[in-house]
Formats: sequence, structure tokens, C-alpha cells
Amino acid sequence: MKNMIKQVFHSPKFVVGFVMFMLVFLTVLIYPLIVTGDPLEMIGNGAFFEPGTYVNVDEVVDSQQYKLHIDAKSKKIEKDLDQTTRDDMKEWLSKFGGVEESSIDTKDTAALLKLWQDHYSTDIKMTGLTAAKQKYFKRLGDTIVDIVNDEDLSIAEKDKESGELKEKTKIGSNVFARVSSISNRKTFILGTDNFGRDVLGELVSATKTSLKIGFAAGIVATLVGLLLGLIAGYVGGITDDIIMFITNLFTVIPSFVILILISYSIGNSRRGVGLVAIIIGITSWTWTTRSVRSQVISLRNRDHVNLSKLSGHSMFRIMICDILPYIASYVVMAFILQISTGILSEAQLSMLGLGPSTAKNATLGLMMNWAMQCSAYLNGKWWAYFPVILVIAIISFSLNLMNTGLDQVFNPQLRD
Repeated sequence: MKNMIKQVFHSPKFVVGFVMFMLVFLTVLIYPLIVTGDPLEMIGNGAFFEPGTYVNVDEVVDSQQYKLHIDAKSKKIEKDLDQTTRDDMKEWLSKFGGVEESSIDTKDTAALLKLWQDHYSTDIKMTGLTAAKQKYFKRLGDTIVDIVNDEDLSIAEKDKESGELKEKTKIGSNVFARVSSISNRKTFILGTDNFGRDVLGELVSATKTSLKIGFAAGIVATLVGLLLGLIAGYVGGITDDIIMFITNLFTVIPSFVILILISYSIGNSRRGVGLVAIIIGITSWTWTTRSVRSQVISLRNRDHVNLSKLSGHSMFRIMICDILPYIASYVVMAFILQISTGILSEAQLSMLGLGPSTAKNATLGLMMNWAMQCSAYLNGKWWAYFPVILVIAIISFSLNLMNTGLDQVFNPQLRD
């Protein structure tokens, strides 16, 4: 056994895949111990908050203020003037402002604003444009005026006696607050989803649930495939014919179609995490059965097996003690692939709306389904779906690397 383990861990592919998988597995175990609380808690009052640190505005206003010699106004203007606005300014200046289009550089903010202030006027008639387009350019002019004007922000409070608002203080663009002195702040490393939930915490919880489904489905599929493969390969005859007929029947019909039909027939209210794992397992055993059967057929007439038969050992004991140890490495490889198949199948089912129906647990497939329903990929909300795709890819890639590494160790034809 020690020598076998050494051989396995001398395979570079297996080691890389094992390390990748263990990093995911350990993250799933350790993260909830550090960040406690409900991973599906709706923290954000709104959808798709961008990744970053959020601070309490009330504390920012009431915190100690620092006046710094920093040109905050220029940075604010650079941010507010997006490329679409700059292109529209260039269009107006070239058509109605009398400025050569080639001399307008939309990337030079200061020069663009100078041209706008020198040439823009509401009195200029914008002939050849629709009424809607003319109104748009007038709104654009007002917007740019608001952007350029550096007026202090007035903070008012209500007078307790009269009920009137009275100015409390003014905040200019050169006033700053120290973030570390603000106690109420929250960091969303991966932002929030369409329900206002922390994507990182949700992703860790979803990965844990999907791994459970993968392991449960893998165990069910491997045990069913192993049992039927052992019986068909060892007993043979009519038993083998019946088992292979059923196996071929399930092979001809795509397993994912069967999976969809079973999931749909069960109903949305009864599809829990455990039941979905079992459904995936009982539709994924066919190729394991066929492979185990072929391995057993090559072993059932070996000398040590015949000796056990002559000794009067039972069929069950012969299969477990004399045949199974010789195909154990293959069973482990099949189990690894079944885990990957289970995770991918759950993701596919959930994206179709046929996955686990639960409000207490998230899965990787459910996260993809929620992102699709709210068109996150069309709105540029990459943090709602890309990390999920990345985690699924890492898990599948690591498991397949482990399987390839094991195959190179135990398959003589693949050894260097």
C-alpha cells in the first residue's frame, strides 16, 4: 500500500490536480469558520453591487474632516465624463460649435472642457436635428455645467422647535475622511448578486453544496455500477444478458435526457439537494458497469479465483476478496470521474430550472441560474457568474488531472 501511494504521489498530474482540489476543499471548510453568518443573507438593498468596500455615509459626514491639497475636482470630472459623453460633446462642437473635428481630442479632458466653454451656447440653433436630439444636447450642456461647477455640499438638520431645515456645515471637494476611523464598513470582494447577497460567501457555500452533491452522486453511481458490473462479469449467462440489456437500454437513451425527465416528474417542491444527488447517481452508472464487467471477465478465470471456487467460498466472498482488490484502482478512478459528472450534471439541471429547490442552500448551478434570470452577462455584472464558471472549471480540471495521473500509474500501457 505504501509503495502504491508513493507511486501515485510521484505522478505530476495527480499531484497538481490533488493540490488544486484540496485548495478548493480547504477553502470550503475554513472560510465559514472565519466568516460566520448566513451566506444567503440579503445584505444589499438592491441588485449587483460592484466589488469593493462600502462605508456608512452617515459616519462619513459626521467623522473628523481633513482638508487635503488634492485636486479631487479633476478626478471627479474625469470619472463623470464617460466616453459616450465625450463623443457627444465632440459631435456638437464639430457640427454647431465651428470647431474642426480633427482638432478635438476627447481624451484630453481639460482641452475638451475649454472648447465646450468657449463655443457652447444655448442660443445656437441646432438645425437638422430632431426635437428629441436638440433636447438631449441641452440636457448635456446642463449636465456638463453641473460637473464643472465645484459647489460645496450643504448638510442641513431640522430645528427641533420650528421644524425648519438649517445649514449645519458645508463639505467641499477638498474635504476627506479617514476610512479606518469609520466602524461601519463592509467589503464585498466579489460584490453582491441580484438578491443583494455577498457573492463570495454564497460561492463558498454553493461550492460546498455542489461538492456534497458530487460526492453523493459519485458514491451512488459507483456502487450501482460496481455491483452490476461484478455480478454481470462474474456470473455471466442469462444474468449477464439481462444486466447488459438494461445497461445498453440506458446507454442508448442519453442519460441527461433521463435525468431531465425524472427531475421534472418529481416536481419542484420535492427536489432537495439529497434527492437531486441520488437522481444524478442512478442515471450515471452505465459506463461504470460496462467497464467493471470487462475487467471482471478478464479476472474470473484466474488461478486464485478458481482456487477460491474449489475451496467452496461463496460468490460474494470471491467477488469482494479475490476480484475487487485487482480492480480497486479502476474503481477509484471511476469514482473520481463520477464526482465531476455529478457536479456538472447538477449545474446543467439547475441552469434549466430543474435543480434543487431550496432557499437555504445555494449550488453552483443555482448561482448560474440566478445570474441568467437577471441577465447579468448582458449587463456586464461579471462577478455574478464568472467566479462560478471558474470554480466549476477548477474542480472539473483538478479531478480529471487526478484521474489521468492515476491512469498513468496503474495502466502499464501508459507508463513512461
